[in-house]
Amino acid sequence: MAVSASKVNLGGIARKLVIDGLLDEAAAQDHYQKALKEKKQFVPYLVENKLVASKDIGLAASQEFGVPLLDLDALELDMDTVKMVKDDLIKKHHTLPIFKRGKRLYIAASDPTYIQAVDEIKFAIGVQVEQILVEEDKLAKAITKVLEEMEGGLGMGEDDELEDLEGLEVADDQAEAKKGDDSEIDDAPVVKFVNKCLLDAIKRRASDLHFEPYEKIYRVRFRIDGMLMEVAKPPVSLAGKIAARIKVMSRLDTSERRVPQDGRIKLKLSKSKSIDFRVNTCPTLFGEKACLRILDSDAAALQIDQLGYEDHQKEIFLKNLDKPYGMFLVTGPTGSGKTVSLYTGINMLNQVDVNICTAEDPVEINLPGVNQVQVDERTGMTFAKALKAFLRQDPNIILVGEIRDLETGSIAVKAAQTGHMVMSTLHTNDAPQTLTRLQDMGIAAFAVATSINLITAQRLVRRLHKEFREPLDMPKEALLKEGYSEEDIAKGIKLFVPVTGNPDCETGYKGRAGIYQVMPVSDAMKRLIIQGANAVQLADQAKQEGIWDIRKSGLMKAAAGVTSLTEINRVTVE
Repeated sequence: MAVSASKVNLGGIARKLVIDGLLDEAAAQDHYQKALKEKKQFVPYLVENKLVASKDIGLAASQEFGVPLLDLDALELDMDTVKMVKDDLIKKHHTLPIFKRGKRLYIAASDPTYIQAVDEIKFAIGVQVEQILVEEDKLAKAITKVLEEMEGGLGMGEDDELEDLEGLEVADDQAEAKKGDDSEIDDAPVVKFVNKCLLDAIKRRASDLHFEPYEKIYRVRFRIDGMLMEVAKPPVSLAGKIAARIKVMSRLDTSERRVPQDGRIKLKLSKSKSIDFRVNTCPTLFGEKACLRILDSDAAALQIDQLGYEDHQKEIFLKNLDKPYGMFLVTGPTGSGKTVSLYTGINMLNQVDVNICTAEDPVEINLPGVNQVQVDERTGMTFAKALKAFLRQDPNIILVGEIRDLETGSIAVKAAQTGHMVMSTLHTNDAPQTLTRLQDMGIAAFAVATSINLITAQRLVRRLHKEFREPLDMPKEALLKEGYSEEDIAKGIKLFVPVTGNPDCETGYKGRAGIYQVMPVSDAMKRLIIQGANAVQLADQAKQEGIWDIRKSGLMKAAAGVTSLTEINRVTVE
């Protein structure tokens, strides 16, 4: 039996929501009790669980208490004012200092009845505090952004301290750098700032971190789901200390600032969990830029179904993976997931009766049961030298991290022609161009034609978040212009676009998916190669054989609701 609003022991905002018909009486009581149990405020609980729209609550509160409703998005926050209140109080009371007038501090709140925040902040900083009513969703978004800036070091002063980072340890961190004066890196705030950046990157599923010095600013950017975004702006005066700290963690030479250096960081999160970072430093006009790639060991354990191949592409992939000899090539730009595809194949082939040898620069992920060699040009251990050694090691399968030159390519081709499975990568735009690229290196056309079994070209696109997407209606003419066929349209195409601005998923995307061109080298294609066909002619032959190019694969991913058409247009050519 429902109880009346007057008999429910709830605050005024809950009563107003019941009276306005935004919540029924029993639901209001139930949600209030659940919010208490979860130790959350009532209004954030309602909005977070999508029980009442944030705007409706804001308007109801404004009418009930006779206070104006401020549009928080229209206000430019002053970080100096925000920093008057510690981040733990902002989190605890779900409020945000927005401006100061004289000795009075105004804080944003979505529930005017929650006065505990006013009392505690007033006691903590010793000034008069007043609440300003704002919409909950905008408040949550602003708090998330501010906390990321405060914790990540955005606007961090040189004397600011960061909170201790518990459970964080850098392997060999106590070891001295190879050379140089360590005094410039003996700075606790800088150490904590760098550690915090590494942890934040892991939590936010970033693939790369960029520490970039400029003349008047210093910025830190993360690449998340393939897109770079700025996350911090520490003072430019800290550029040298940050670079030196990263170099010490990577066991690099801190005294050498004139040439690029490569290193590696192993970050121990706990006794059983660690994350590796591949590090490269490069001297720029205003200091050393450091770029860190997060090496995800979980990616090496992916199954082929998780990579996103279409059924017919997966069938071709597996058929050629089982061949005892020949070349298996993966191509695409940097960061397109080539290594993950190769490691997935290697894991499927990694059996006790198979001898697998790899030459990589660098060895990104340790694979038990696989003989991995680190290529190092400085010591003379080149891809070509490693390949020559492998051929005396009784291999079944050889993986070459990348074919960069004629010597490496020639040895790889000869190995493929003499009973070995050779897997490698190249940097080309699509599969047909790989065939002509090898010939451009100087490898004979007949050698290319007779040695290569399969070429997979790939890209990564951002995956739409299923809860934050909406349908997109496009006329038939527009679909045809994008590249869909009459047959595709007849089968039905359901396109979606991301819904942006939600605190839980600001971009509308989460994670990435692969789009592929899986092209076996058929007998007809081999004849064309020997006859000197160019990449366009080879692409036409592939199309006649029913091989999807990357664009076609992407269009099908968009039609299936995996990604958006905008994202496909970003990474492929129309």
